[in-house]
Amino acid sequence: MTNRGFTINERGQLNRFAIEPKVYVDETPQTGFTQYAEKLNGRLAMIGFVSLIGLEVLTGHGLVGWLTSL
Repeated sequence: MTNRGFTINERGQLNRFAIEPKVYVDETPQTGFTQYAEKLNGRLAMIGFVSLIGLEVLTGHGLVGWLTSL
């Protein structure tokens, strides 16, 4: 009998039902100052800054003047 993806466990029993997947553990940190978090934070800050400039151009007032005129 040829071995076609079957595995044998530690007791010598043949597992004919499934090929056990390779386990992969990602060791990179996923919290804190990751590259993705920094890019997202920078892009959101740029959107906010451009939005404030656009608000000032459209209304003729700065952010504080616009908020107090409401």
